[in-house]
Amino acid sequence: MSTPLARGAAAAERGSSEPVELEPCSPGHFEVRGPLTFATARRARELGMKLLDVGGGANALEIDCSQIAASDSAGLCVLLDWLTIAKRSHRTLRLSGLPDQLMALARITNVDKMLERGV
Repeated sequence: MSTPLARGAAAAERGSSEPVELEPCSPGHFEVRGPLTFATARRARELGMKLLDVGGGANALEIDCSQIAASDSAGLCVLLDWLTIAKRSHRTLRLSGLPDQLMALARITNVDKMLERGV
């Protein structure tokens, strides 16, 4: 028997046709494009892990989030995970252009300052 949350996540995966991408803009500066949702969270996390592992050789990284097309709580978890990975890797990470929808979720869960501050 599946839960409503599990059914919703499965439906989101089936219905997502737009992928999430993490594109380099300049050395140490990247941009997230597309939806950052339950349907894309696994891919987004993997892309972020690769970026933070390689990082273009930069210790200070910035990810522009202004091109996130849609977001939900899974997308918020991905951003928090990226910050955690960056900190463990002894890198600084700044998230810029955070969409209002993501910031509203962050405020509800009291992590808005963490997202704005970065690591």
